[in-house]
Amino acid sequence: MNLFKQQRPQADSSQIGQLKTWTQAALDLSADIPVSISQLQCQEPGCPPLETVITVMTQPPQMFKIHRAASEITFAEVQHAIRSAPQHPPD
Repeated sequence: MNLFKQQRPQADSSQIGQLKTWTQAALDLSADIPVSISQLQCQEPGCPPLETVITVMTQPPQMFKIHRAASEITFAEVQHAIRSAPQHPPD
């Protein structure tokens, strides 16, 4: 038994691709701006077991967290995360 290796939750590559597409659409990004999607186990007290972190590699980088598994996230939730983030005011 390996006590140091944590099981990492995996998201399907098509789900990750969909989240990237939705993020680019919601922010009106050009296709050459990288978008990183990470699905992580949340270790903070009171946090749901999985969270999805969307990082847009602009200058400065923008980060959005959604406290759900990537497979459960909707386009509306991506839009809401972007609108409610302090570095991106609502349109």
